Amino acid sequence: MAVCARLCGVGPARGCRRRQQRRGPAETAAGDSEADTDPEEERIEAGPARCSLLELPPELLVEIFASLPGTDLPSLAQVCSRFRRILHTDTIWRRRCREEYGVCENLRKLEITGVSCRDVYAKRINPRVKSGRFMKILPDYEHMEYRDVYTCLLHRYRHILGLWQPDIGPYGGLLNVVVDGLFIIGWMYLPPHDPHVGDPMRFKPLFRIHLMERKSATVECMYGHKGPHNGHIQIVKRDEFSTKCNQTDHHRMSGGRQEEFRTWLREEWGRTLEDIFHEHMQELILMKFIYTSQYDNCLTYRRIYLPPSHPDDLIKPGLFKGTYGSHGLEIVMLSFHGSRARGTKITGDPNIPAGQQTVEIDLQRRIQLPDVENLRNFNELSRIVLEVREQVRQEQEAGEGPATPREPSAKGPEGSPAKDSNEPANGAGAAEQSASSGQGQPFVLPVGVSSRNEDYPRTCRLCFYGTGLIAGHGFTSPERTPGVFVLFDEDRFGFLWLELKSFSLYSRVQATFQNADAPSPQAFDEMLRNIQSLTS
Repeated sequence: MAVCARLCGVGPARGCRRRQQRRGPAETAAGDSEADTDPEEERIEAGPARCSLLELPPELLVEIFASLPGTDLPSLAQVCSRFRRILHTDTIWRRRCREEYGVCENLRKLEITGVSCRDVYAKRINPRVKSGRFMKILPDYEHMEYRDVYTCLLHRYRHILGLWQPDIGPYGGLLNVVVDGLFIIGWMYLPPHDPHVGDPMRFKPLFRIHLMERKSATVECMYGHKGPHNGHIQIVKRDEFSTKCNQTDHHRMSGGRQEEFRTWLREEWGRTLEDIFHEHMQELILMKFIYTSQYDNCLTYRRIYLPPSHPDDLIKPGLFKGTYGSHGLEIVMLSFHGSRARGTKITGDPNIPAGQQTVEIDLQRRIQLPDVENLRNFNELSRIVLEVREQVRQEQEAGEGPATPREPSAKGPEGSPAKDSNEPANGAGAAEQSASSGQGQPFVLPVGVSSRNEDYPRTCRLCFYGTGLIAGHGFTSPERTPGVFVLFDEDRFGFLWLELKSFSLYSRVQATFQNADAPSPQAFDEMLRNIQSLTS
């Protein structure tokens, strides 16, 4: 009877209309006097009374709406006028700004000196001086609403959050677009001054976006030396956008190009041109200034992802700072692909431009270094590496898969044979297991090998055969030459370029990047192919 009561709204005292329709008058009268003893219906308890969402109190609706994704709220506002009025409650949008974009500022209590990106102003303008000019370039927080912040700023520009590579010819770069307080800021990450590879990254703002007025987002260019000025951002497609400065006179300095060059040199290299005695290095620096200064008014950016990580990776993949001779320090992305590891340039130079694969490591071809005395002999190390290269060449000509070298150079750190290549391609996992034992190998650079940074570790975990990409100026006649990948620890590795008699030391970029993970391994591989094709 409970089921029938829920269907027709009539309780057992009045009878069930559905049954009355199937019985005659006499049966109906008799049925009303008898108890309904259907055992199945007796076991069914009456369900809770139905309640419409419209009947809930406003405070409960606010809590429900605040837990929904911000992208669903506009559709919810079209349901009825009551929902539309409730969705004007600012606490709903404040929670969406906090949970989806990390905005923690309180608009009603925000002070000018408390703006998270106040350091951007500090270099040019004292934020405590409330001059008329300064007040004009600050947002009107008093009359701003979180709904406007979400819809007109955060949601509108959500596609540009994350890591990007600027298209600056062979030099490239690393741009990180983040939500900083009530701003969206594009920070250009720069390597430390050469050759201090272990120092932290430097960064400077290139642009910022915020709400100067309600429902109106303003883009400002931060390039130059005269403070924020008018700019423009165009989202070309999902993984590409461009910036344009509308007031390039703010980039110029009163002392002309010479003063601009001296200022750029101090920021880029931390010294003057007179302090750099190598004539070839001076030419490269001057060339970079002339080339990059052409892009101070318009730039295009393409999205890059951080490499995915797997439990059997040799070390955690990511971004590293590396020494590249006269070119200074550059940023390289280390990623793992089965039995191989790759180092892809995020920043580059006229010889090997950004986007190219600077090193490749064969994780199934481990190299046992000789003792320290023999390691100082470059010819001894060269002999070991060339033996491995010859075996690789023979296997490629025979069309066979990689096999474990049978020479002593292919033995593990304790003289044990290297892992059989017929087993699953997880050479990195086997190497990591050996490295975790804590027993390293003494390491010194052979006599005659140059290094920008002499402060390299004197103990390494593992060494592998690899190849490095070299080319002439303008990326002419590129070729892969043999070398040695040297793993020092979780945050440092090196590569010894055999043909160049040069050593590059790499140190991990110690920074946390949001919105930078690849949606899938396939998307990451496609990204690598795309940035490489731009400079091929």
